[in-house]
This record gives sequence, C-alpha cells and structure tokens, in this order.
Amino acid sequence: MKSKDVQKIVLSKYQNHEPPKKIFRDLNGAVGYSTIRRWCKMIRDTGEINLNSPTGCPRIIRTKETIRKAKNHFKGSKTKSSRKLALSLAISRSSALRIIKEDLKLKSYKMVTEPLLTDEHKAKRKTFANWVRKHYRKENTMRFVFSDEKMFDIDGVYNAQNDRVWAVDLEDADQKCRKKQRRKFPQKVMVWLAVCSEGVSPLVLFENGTVDHVRYIHEVLPVARKFGNKMFGNNWTFQQDGARPHTHQETQDWCSTNLPSFIDKEHWPPNSPDLNPLDYSIWNEFAQSVNWKKVTSKKTLIIELKRAVKAIRPDVVRESCASWTNRLYRLSENNGEYLRD
Repeated sequence: MKSKDVQKIVLSKYQNHEPPKKIFRDLNGAVGYSTIRRWCKMIRDTGEINLNSPTGCPRIIRTKETIRKAKNHFKGSKTKSSRKLALSLAISRSSALRIIKEDLKLKSYKMVTEPLLTDEHKAKRKTFANWVRKHYRKENTMRFVFSDEKMFDIDGVYNAQNDRVWAVDLEDADQKCRKKQRRKFPQKVMVWLAVCSEGVSPLVLFENGTVDHVRYIHEVLPVARKFGNKMFGNNWTFQQDGARPHTHQETQDWCSTNLPSFIDKEHWPPNSPDLNPLDYSIWNEFAQSVNWKKVTSKKTLIIELKRAVKAIRPDVVRESCASWTNRLYRLSENNGEYLRD
C-alpha cells in the first residue's frame, strides 16, 4: 500500500473519531504507532497530514546559510581543515565534518609532492617511452640494471601523516615513543645501489665528501659492471639518471667503452624518478628493512644498511622491474604526466 493511501485511511478514520491505537491495529502494522500518533496530532492542529516539511526540531546549525558559507570557505583554497571551518563558522567540529561530508559531498586527500614537469619535460618523457618500445622487447627490458643514489641519516625515516601510536591517553602515547626527535645536523651516509630482475647489487657507501664524476667512475661503475656481467653476461643495459656525475662526458665515455649497453644522457628524461624501480619501490623496501632502533651513530647506521640490503625481498625487486614497461605505457597514455603509483 502506498504512503499516500495510508495517509488517507488514517485521516478518514481519525475524522470518524477512531483513536490512534485502533487505527494502528486496523492497519496491521503498515505504519508504526508513533507515526500514527504524530499524524493524528497534525490532523488536530492543521486538519490534514502534511509531510512536505521535515519532522523533528528545525535545524539551527546546518542551515542553508551555514552550508553556503562553508562552500565559499573552500572556494579557491588548496588546504582548509575541518577545524578551521568550525572556528570560522563558530560551530562544533563534528557539525563541520557533517557539512563537509554530507552536504558538500567533499572527501579528504593527502597533499603529495612530485617533480615539477614542464611541457618540454613531458614531451621528452613520451619520447623516451616510445624509444624504449621501439628498441627493446619486453624480455630485453628484464635485462636492464637500474641504479640510483640516496642519502640516509641516523634519525631514520617515518611518515608524519600515517604513522600512529595507539594508546589510552597522551602520557601512555609518550611512553610508547609518540615523539620523533630529530637532530639539527644528523650524521649522513650516501649509498649507491643497483637492481635488476635477478637481484640486488652490492651496496656502495660514501661515508665522507661529495660524489663527483671521478669518484663515481672509480667507486661505482666497476661495481655496476661486475654486477651486470654476473647477472646477464655480456647482454644487459645500464640505467642511470641525470645527476651531474652521471652526465659528465668522462662518465658517458666510460660507460660507452666498458658496458655492453647503457641509456645515455640524451635519452633518459629529466625529473623522472617515477621511471626508476629504486625510486618507486625499492628504496622504501630498503628503508623499511632497517632496524632504526639500533641506529645511534654513523657506524651503526652503516652496519644496519649493510644488513638491510640483504633483506630486500627478491619478489619485490622482480615485480618492480617487470612492471617497468607497463609504467612506460601509462606514461604515454597520460601525456607524460608524473606517475603517482
């Protein structure tokens, strides 16, 4: 039975002086008793059942005017919190959240950082993807050796947005190391690493000084050559990004003379860490393998880095290398834009 028909029956019965309880029994539960009583009260007050206006107390917080102000609050703004909205409208934060989620249908997303890509960069990225597809088959890309450098310090790594400490109160949370203390000038170690579908290279550490093309040629490239030859014989391709020690002419000449194949500086696109498995996968795996509780000095950091590199899971390495050609395809599809995952 439709709601309008039920209302007509209730109206007719109540006008015939039937009490709400009898009407409820006659309708055999089609409408709740409290609803029938409310309808009967409407009939007494207005002579009809009018459901055009919402039942209950009128809104005094989430009014149309408040929602309009909240909508204007977010216009042209990149970052606005529910707490700031509540303060500006003089309402509770829970009311602000309901307005944001239920009335404005907005969702919260984390801010992310990524390299600044110009139109020229995007064009070069697309050109690189097309060049790889033209010159290498899928099985050939599985014989690529990807490399990169990264700086680690003794304060470790943590995610300020997602890392949480669960505790019964603030004091308990502090006892569970809620606070992350960082030194003003922490001791640092730069490391070089290479990966391929078959495994991970030995770790090269730079404890002191900067890495120029001379150190890179003498300390890194021989390790890369030995690793690549061990994994694939004389049929593999070396990758390095556009850092200055890599693009120096002496470095390029060394690679051309001593390696079976390599991606030269004219082909590797600028600002493209999303095309290196180390950046989009392996460095995170590496950092998570470090026991940062044991790191209290540069010496212990080096010990942990040497241990952690052996704990990198082979399946993670292989999967990240195998997905590389798919990333190039996505790159071409999205017009050279940065790949977020």
